[in-house]
Amino acid sequence: MSRVTARLRRPADSGEPVRVLLLHGLGGKPSVWDPLVARSDGRLELWDAHLPWRAMTDGADWGALPDPGRCVRDLVDEGYDAVVAHSYAANLLTEALAAGQPAPRRTVLISPFYRPNPEDFDWSVISYYLNDFHRAFEEALAVGETARFARAHRDWMARRLRDRIGPYGWMRFFESYLRTPFLDLTAVRTELLVLSGAQDIAARAEDGRALAGAVRGARFELLAECGHFPMVEAADRVTRLVCDFLAADPCPARHAAAAPVSLLEKP
Repeated sequence: MSRVTARLRRPADSGEPVRVLLLHGLGGKPSVWDPLVARSDGRLELWDAHLPWRAMTDGADWGALPDPGRCVRDLVDEGYDAVVAHSYAANLLTEALAAGQPAPRRTVLISPFYRPNPEDFDWSVISYYLNDFHRAFEEALAVGETARFARAHRDWMARRLRDRIGPYGWMRFFESYLRTPFLDLTAVRTELLVLSGAQDIAARAEDGRALAGAVRGARFELLAECGHFPMVEAADRVTRLVCDFLAADPCPARHAAAAPVSLLEKP
C-alpha cells in the first residue's frame, strides 16, 4: 500500500488554531468535506487525507490488510487537537477510542454504524447490507458533485463503485459493524458529538443515538431530512455544529509540534 498523506485544506485565522483532521468514509474521498471547508469560520485549521478505502480503490488491496484501522489511529495521533470522521472511518475511530487509542481529543462522528446488542443483527440485516450495499453510493452521487448526472448514469456509477469495493472491502465494513456490540464505550473519555441523518438508509439514526448514549457525556444531534451525508445535505448547520463544538472553551491542548506528516498504512 502507498503512504497516507494528510494535507492542509484550510488554515485558521487565529494564531492558536484548533487543528482538525477530517476522515472520509468507505468509497468516499476528501471532496465530501468541501462544503464544511468552504463554510468554516476560521477558528479551525482543517486537514484531510485520501484513505485506503477511497472511491474506486480495489477493496482487495486494503481489505486484505490485517488492520485497516491502523492508518486512522496513526493519522489521528499525528498532532491533531480534534477529529471529524464519517461513516466507516467513524467506526474505525470508535473502535480505537474504546481500546484507548488514540489519546482522547474532541471528536465528531457523522453517520456512524452502531448496534448495542448482538441480537440486533439477524439474517435480514445481513441481506440488506449485502444486496442493497450500492444504495448508499447512489445517495452519495445524488447529493455530491455528480448530482448533475442523469439518474441512470449515477446508478451505473454506484454499482461500479460497489464492484470496486468488492467482497473484501464489504467484509471489512460489515465486520466492523458486527463488532460494535462488543466495544467497551464506557472506556471512551473523549468529548464526543454524534451527528445522524433522520433519513439515513445506511447508518440508521438509531445507531448514532445509541452510540452517543453509551458514551459518558456525549451529545447527539438528529438532522431532519438528511441522509447519510449531512455535511453535504445540511452543510450550514453541520458546519456550525462542528465549529462550535470543536472550538468551544476550554480549548483542546495546543500542539506545538510541526505540522502533520505522511504516515504508513502498512510496513
